[in-house]
Amino acid sequence: MKTLNPLKVPFGKGKFSRLRNVRFLQWEDAFEVDFDDGLSFLEPHKTIRKSNKIAAGASVQSVEMEDELHSGFFVHYDNGQTAEVSWAFIRELPPKTAKKL
Repeated sequence: MKTLNPLKVPFGKGKFSRLRNVRFLQWEDAFEVDFDDGLSFLEPHKTIRKSNKIAAGASVQSVEMEDELHSGFFVHYDNGQTAEVSWAFIRELPPKTAKKL
């Protein structure tokens, strides 16, 4: 099931807002990301795995928010890999692929 989120905007047009909280919901296999401006997003784990090239068999060990600016978070896996996720990855839409001639 594909969910379209009308609150996401194209890349380069999102407004920065600090992360307030992030947590991994194992039963949803997704991350719940809350922002200071009140918006919350449920980001599927598979998109974070794919974008960071995380092994399919790896399981989430811990989630750590970036300390200084709260502009992203890190996902640490049991196999030693780490995924880095920025605020823009959550709030903005990916660019559309260019059509080949």
